[in-house]
Amino acid sequence: MRVCLTVAYDGTNYHGWQIQPNGITIESVLNQALSDLLGETIVVTGASRTDSGVHSLGNVAVFDTNTKIPAEKISFAVNQRLPEDIVVQESKEVAPDFHPRKRDSRKTYEYRILNRKFQDPNRRCNTHFYHYDLDVEQMQTAANHLIGEHDFKSFCSIHTNVDSTVRTIYSLDVKRREDEVVIRITGSGFLYNMVRIIAGTLILAGNGTIAPDGVKDILEKKDRSFAGPTAPAKGLTMIGIKFVI
Repeated sequence: MRVCLTVAYDGTNYHGWQIQPNGITIESVLNQALSDLLGETIVVTGASRTDSGVHSLGNVAVFDTNTKIPAEKISFAVNQRLPEDIVVQESKEVAPDFHPRKRDSRKTYEYRILNRKFQDPNRRCNTHFYHYDLDVEQMQTAANHLIGEHDFKSFCSIHTNVDSTVRTIYSLDVKRREDEVVIRITGSGFLYNMVRIIAGTLILAGNGTIAPDGVKDILEKKDRSFAGPTAPAKGLTMIGIKFVI
């Protein structure tokens, strides 16, 4: 049977999702724990290959197994074998042809900026500390130019290797929650470093370095050098994925 997992993790101590030759990853830890539990070689396929240091509340992965353990019980069993910074939130059986990267979906991420005078040591691992004042209204005005279907070539790493850099952003909201500025974005999919580059660019709009309308020009340039810096990975969390039926 094919089993679908919803996986939450603190990415601080991992070299991202995807297996790497010289580092521990979320995928490698899951594979080992599931293989030990089920007594067979398990290889999971994730919906999103989050980068080193990025967190998740709901990444999705699937794997095939011959086990007799009910799919919904696997989450309880495998969590006993996982470290405390990786927790399977749900396991369920899905159709044999279900593939999380080949289904239309809407992915939601949040980028959290700790915007205060001094760092908070209790939030150092899951927020980006930025002590200069940020104008949330200016950031939202800038963000509005990115909503819809666009060519996001300016907002992805120069090392991105894809057939098309056109993506659709369904919503992009910037809100202040006490001393945090939270950028919440939902889209059809994201290019390599796209969310972090958007966050870095919106920070420039928030501190007055660029005018909010300048984001429209950055889009039209289709050149990475015109966008803002890539914001640090630790501020980024995958919130979840909804698959389009």
